[in-house]
Amino acid sequence: MARTKPSERLSQAEIERFLAAAEALHKSIVGPLLAYHGEHYQALREVHRPLLKSIETITGQKAKFIQWNGTGPAQPREKPPG
Repeated sequence: MARTKPSERLSQAEIERFLAAAEALHKSIVGPLLAYHGEHYQALREVHRPLLKSIETITGQKAKFIQWNGTGPAQPREKPPG
């Protein structure tokens, strides 16, 4: 049985499946209405950053399913004291 070398890139079909899963994950992360200073909100932000970065790395573009409100992307907030 011949071994094949794994590919270094996803196929277009795999990219489309990845983007569909990434969009579903994005919606589950941003869906809950949480106070920005809460522990759960901060934890979800920590998950969201690498997701958005991986989308950009894999597709070469920012996530198209994220619609900014015209003011640009939200900037990271400083952690509240305490």
